[in-house]
Amino acid sequence: MKKLIAITCLATTIMASGSAMADSIKGKVGVTGRLGFLIPSDNETDIRNNRTDAGFIGGGGVIYGIDDHFAAELDITRAMFGSDTGDFGVTNYSLGGQYRFALPNPQFVPYAGLGLDILVSDYDPDNGTKRDVDTTVGFHVSGGVDYFILKQVALTGEAKFVVAPDTSITSNGSHRGDFDPTSFSSTVGIRYFFN
Repeated sequence: MKKLIAITCLATTIMASGSAMADSIKGKVGVTGRLGFLIPSDNETDIRNNRTDAGFIGGGGVIYGIDDHFAAELDITRAMFGSDTGDFGVTNYSLGGQYRFALPNPQFVPYAGLGLDILVSDYDPDNGTKRDVDTTVGFHVSGGVDYFILKQVALTGEAKFVVAPDTSITSNGSHRGDFDPTSFSSTVGIRYFFN
């Protein structure tokens, strides 16, 4: 019973302090760390269909508040996932913007975003041969929420859909298949604002 009372008091204190301290993002600079899962598109390797598995994604970035509603964001994430024939990895350099909605409770800030993505991919087949995957450019749409637990600290959750054209998988200059970097990811993390 004592543990339940202590946890309830701690949760109430965090919620009360967060609601009293959250304010505008204008002029703020922050860093974000995130982790989650990614659902990739299926691909074609060695001229056959290659089903992919869900994988893990993690990374971080920087956010800057342009005004009360708009923010610019630079994120770098790395996703790893398996397939029928080997393992894929995608490093996403993402530059985007957010529109942050104002709600009566300033502790809870939903947002919608979009932006440009540079996708650097790699493929390691199970048979040990070397494969190269071309880098490609795509775009993303995202939606999420920041929940401020303190004036400078927010818990964040985000869903992101990345769309990009297929890119070639090659071996010694010979075309061996196509890689589709289109994916859906869902992450949770924390943001820390310096000012």
